[in-house]
Amino acid sequence: MLVTDIIRRKRDGEELTPEEISFFVQGLADDSIPAEQVSALAMAIFFNSMTPAEAGRLTMDMSTSGTVLEWQDEGLGGPVVDKHSTGGVGDKVSFLLAPIAAACGCYVPMISGRGLGHTGGTTDKVESIPGYNATPDFSLFRKVVRETGCAIIGQTEDLAPADRRLYAIRDVTATVESIPLITASILSKKIAAGLDALVMDIKYGSGAFMPSMEKARELAHSIISTAAAANLKTHALITDMNECLGFTAGNALEIAESIEFLRNDYREPRLDEVVMALSAEMLIVSGLESDRSVARQRTDDAVTSGKAAEVFNRMVHGLGGPTDFVATYEEHLPQAKIKVPVFAESAGYLAETNAFRIGNAIIELGGGRRKLGDVLDLSVGLSDVAAVGEHVDNERPLAVIHASSGDSAKRAAIMIRDACEISDLSPEERPVVYETIKAE
Repeated sequence: MLVTDIIRRKRDGEELTPEEISFFVQGLADDSIPAEQVSALAMAIFFNSMTPAEAGRLTMDMSTSGTVLEWQDEGLGGPVVDKHSTGGVGDKVSFLLAPIAAACGCYVPMISGRGLGHTGGTTDKVESIPGYNATPDFSLFRKVVRETGCAIIGQTEDLAPADRRLYAIRDVTATVESIPLITASILSKKIAAGLDALVMDIKYGSGAFMPSMEKARELAHSIISTAAAANLKTHALITDMNECLGFTAGNALEIAESIEFLRNDYREPRLDEVVMALSAEMLIVSGLESDRSVARQRTDDAVTSGKAAEVFNRMVHGLGGPTDFVATYEEHLPQAKIKVPVFAESAGYLAETNAFRIGNAIIELGGGRRKLGDVLDLSVGLSDVAAVGEHVDNERPLAVIHASSGDSAKRAAIMIRDACEISDLSPEERPVVYETIKAE
């Protein structure tokens, strides 16, 4: 079988056979198919899509391209459940939701990805914690999940290796937004992780890969139907990504905001709404609760009682990080050399932001990748990000830039101003959580 024939058939809009998809996945996993041919097929799929049968076969083949975890012999006292986000700017939900769900009785083996396009990556962010082993062996991973209730790690070489390679190539070839490729990438890792249930956070808006509600719903139904075929119970929430989620964007800065949230020091309202909704849904989909109001109260109690912060601290220490990280995080996280506010050119209400451009400003600062193999500066990013509807002037900036050089800060400032629309009128409030979708 020739890879060029597979590329040509998909280029011409034909449906690939199960044998062709399996051949492609094997070539991804063992590196026998070169990157340029992988890129060509990814682009052909981007333009001509895949049928549900094709996407399902790609998902299952990638999920079994490496180790498949099982949890039955671990003696866990609760359901194995996870959450996955389709990506956004300032999206630090994973660091909050995993310990919250664990404090409520779930076991959360969260296997995350690196930055993709303009969006930040959970694995990159957690690596800003000194000593934290984001790619432990499965023995340690199991131990931390069993003893702590959750573990947030990156995709290891053994877990869905075909997806790991395709994911990295999609990141730098403008083929991220393909619904079948997103579906297969997400679910292959989750199926390989041995989950009982999954909650999806489908982002919609200018900073999401799904810029329209129609596309967000299409992706939600694609994931739910494909997961159902693999006996993985999945619910999806469509949430807003037309602006930065929370008041920070950037790797270490988002970890810092997460700690403030878990310590109940400050919970930015939009972030809080998303976290509480997703956390409650994890209790619902896993069967721990049937009433959402009760589930939501339990998740809120996990934060206010300090239990979630304790779980996060034990997880960090279990994976090699500081023993007192939650209490002393400011001493451990990397700090940027330059901190400078960026002000709007005129005073008024922040009426709208283009979150895609904000995400690209993070890349300009060195906090995201331009090409495969780029080493990130985990200290850079934005803090004190103004929310849509907030009044900005010469005292209240659009954001504070954390940069490694004055030149990169200046370039990022231009991009941030260009991403923000100022008005004399306060804009109408926009929902943060739009809807919940389940299997029909």
